Amino acid sequence: MIRRIAREMALQSLFQIDVFASVRQSLSLESVGEIDYSDFSVEAALAAVFQEHEEEGEKALKAQDYAESLVRGVVEHKEAIDAKISEYAVDWSVERMSAADRNILRIAVYELLFAKKPQEPGVAINEAVEISKAYGTDDSPRFVNGILGKLVK
Repeated sequence: MIRRIAREMALQSLFQIDVFASVRQSLSLESVGEIDYSDFSVEAALAAVFQEHEEEGEKALKAQDYAESLVRGVVEHKEAIDAKISEYAVDWSVERMSAADRNILRIAVYELLFAKKPQEPGVAINEAVEISKAYGTDDSPRFVNGILGKLVK
């Protein structure tokens, strides 16, 4: 349960980083209203997500370390992770995927191939599919499962 919460926190953080980078790049914005797009860092995304989960209590606190390791790991290995995803996502570029699907896949690929203690394939795929049911579209679970299934074969 703690790792599921951590993966969801990581997804929310990576989603924020992804979306804010995209907005800033496409609109050449430094700030809009009270939002500063010039320095939206890993730390800022994690802090925002951890604050959102404060009311969940001890479980959320226990999940923070793993969530942070996932986010930092994905950011550190992003190019290699995206290359792996691209290799198995036939007719889909990583940029064309929804931000939720893209970041769910990034977390799973990180856990499978780049983490210090790699996750068992069945666990990583199952967790990614379950999270995609909550955060993706109706097609996301099948899409995520297909790409990760090809990757582990």
